[in-house]
Amino acid sequence: MTMINAYAPDSAGSLPERERALIARREKLLGPAYRLFYADPIHVVRGEGSSLYDAEGNRYLDAYNNVASVGHSRPEVVEAMAKQAAVLNTHTRYLTDGILDFAEAFLAEFPAELSHLMLTCTGSEANDLALRVARVHTGGTGVVIAHNAYHGVTSALAEMSPSLGAAVKLGDHVRVVPAPDGYRMPEAEVGAAFARSVEEAIADLREKGITPAALLVDTIFSSSGVFTDPAGFLAPAVEVMRKAGGVFIADEVQPGFGRLGTHMWGFARHGLVPDIVTVGKPMGNGHPVAGAVFRPEVIEAFGKSQRYFNTFGGNPVSCAVALAVLRVIKADRLQENALTVGTEMIDGLRALAAKHELIGDVRGSGLFIGVEMVRDRKLKTPASEETARVVNGMRQRRVLISATGQEGHILKIRPPLVFSSEDATLFLATLDEVLTAL
Repeated sequence: MTMINAYAPDSAGSLPERERALIARREKLLGPAYRLFYADPIHVVRGEGSSLYDAEGNRYLDAYNNVASVGHSRPEVVEAMAKQAAVLNTHTRYLTDGILDFAEAFLAEFPAELSHLMLTCTGSEANDLALRVARVHTGGTGVVIAHNAYHGVTSALAEMSPSLGAAVKLGDHVRVVPAPDGYRMPEAEVGAAFARSVEEAIADLREKGITPAALLVDTIFSSSGVFTDPAGFLAPAVEVMRKAGGVFIADEVQPGFGRLGTHMWGFARHGLVPDIVTVGKPMGNGHPVAGAVFRPEVIEAFGKSQRYFNTFGGNPVSCAVALAVLRVIKADRLQENALTVGTEMIDGLRALAAKHELIGDVRGSGLFIGVEMVRDRKLKTPASEETARVVNGMRQRRVLISATGQEGHILKIRPPLVFSSEDATLFLATLDEVLTAL
């Protein structure tokens, strides 16, 4: 399957000799499964704040990397990592202070009902653990996910990640429901329509003798196309799953940590308290740390019947890094910055939509924005080829974004939380230039 915004050798431009040599080395040493971004891949050598730099010293405005949420090479995070690594790094089977210091600070960011934290290395591991716990708690195996969702790369999660492509088969215990697309139906109907789809999926599972275990959704529906509104639309579907005996797993790996501006977590925009929350990506600002947060009653049976151990999950260095990231988010008021700058960007994008017919819809919250590109605003026909040209046109002008949605026709914009008003102005001016050139 061709990945959205992937490098394709047969359609690439003329790359410098150094980059062509690097690509050849990758193919020889790393094999055929990896993918590069952009028609002309970028050779990055360092990052700082909202910027990446190539081997020639050229600056690229990073409007895509949500992993480095508090900015590339953030000094406080680097210092915390180095300081702890110089003293101790071990596993969770010894008593250490750092994991408890972090857990206390981190759980304070959640509703009181969510009070147990387990740490992993990746969001995939966190979602895998969440599924194990959900199955023990409910006695079921069936999982309902959204159209074109992505939840991870383990065998269990790949079976629940249709965005990986048709070659990756979905599990027999998995049911996919249409994304809550407020662009193609009245917003007032989104919640009820999504809940009906979940109800139908549960009925189909039961018809096949499968007991439902969980509704698993990324609360910004990022791979489905970035669907945020109306706030609260997710609540009826969660109620349907709970009535069926299943749990709600909120995948906050992409929307979490203040990115949405209005709230720390995506589930909070919908007025919900999940049964399980999974986190990752921005949690360590590039360091591999992730985890899952549980209601005590949900994890009780799992904890009594089996143990969990992750060699690197919850190690002292990871906990020091995660605590440093959390402190920077709070001290620098980055959630507030996400709301302020994100609102500027959304307003600016809507102004561009009045000028460029290719923009059909602008949606998002804070610094997580989707821009749907269409060939015909009445028919809402996906403009996939044009979107690829926009993404690569931005890259040529050294502004980095990508695309999402099954047709790859939705611009995916999610810069580091340190993105400034000046960065937003540059981004909007560059997009205007690219769209005009089309």
